[in-house]
Amino acid sequence: MAGEKRYFRIPVPLIDEQRNNAITRDLYLTEIGEIEVRAGTIWSSNSKLENYLLVYCTKGSGIVLILGEQVPVSDDQFFIIPKGDQFKFYSVLGVNTQLLTARFEGRKAKQLGKEFSVVRNLIPSVNNRVANREMLFDEIFNNLSKGFHDENLEYVNFCFGHLLATFIYANKTSDDIADESNPIIRRAINYLNKNLDNKLSLNQLAKELGYSPSYFTTLFKKETNYSPISYFSHLKIVKACELLDYTNMKVKEISFHLGYSDPYYFSKDFKKKIGLSPRNYRNRVG
Repeated sequence: MAGEKRYFRIPVPLIDEQRNNAITRDLYLTEIGEIEVRAGTIWSSNSKLENYLLVYCTKGSGIVLILGEQVPVSDDQFFIIPKGDQFKFYSVLGVNTQLLTARFEGRKAKQLGKEFSVVRNLIPSVNNRVANREMLFDEIFNNLSKGFHDENLEYVNFCFGHLLATFIYANKTSDDIADESNPIIRRAINYLNKNLDNKLSLNQLAKELGYSPSYFTTLFKKETNYSPISYFSHLKIVKACELLDYTNMKVKEISFHLGYSDPYYFSKDFKKKIGLSPRNYRNRVG
């Protein structure tokens, strides 16, 4: 059960005005709220969303059901639900979860929100180069409490544009996302590095991380631009370069050491990625 601590909905006629206003039509708020989801209860959309929805968890934890996948959410994480989708958020037992939410629309909304149906991690910092997100939410709440006149709504929407940018472009700020990588992906890459001598399937890797293969692949490609297995192959080739440079291991020994059952396939894969055969790579100097 979700309770509203603060909440504003822009009246429909004013939303229509924002849609036609040259200043606001690219991106504008339709609703903003601060809600508390009581422990062990569910907050959900009863139907498909009519707008894009930004959700920022400030306290507590739970599980959000997005695109058929159950994804854990905790404080200082956010996600954006695309327009036309549905969701359910389960607050875990024993913990009330506090969320800051904003529904938005506009010509640029689709481009800004389409890639963020996955949960993203944020690392708070008192020295953050962008304004504190909760302060920006407060600024919007405070100004909406003064009324919905034109200039005030224009200012509120400029504030919201700044606020949304601090989420979507968090990796452009120095202190926001550690290693510019989702912690799940860092775990996956660490696991891959520790298993370079093995053959791993996508199913094995996804199971290790606790996700379905399809969802994990989507998440991994978003962060790295590679599928998990392709990335694993690249890691093996990087390690092969190290072994060719700093050991006397034979090419066949290196291929077996890195989990290749066929040395010919290893050499072919190596040349495809490096541009030289393993033997030519080793002899490239002198």
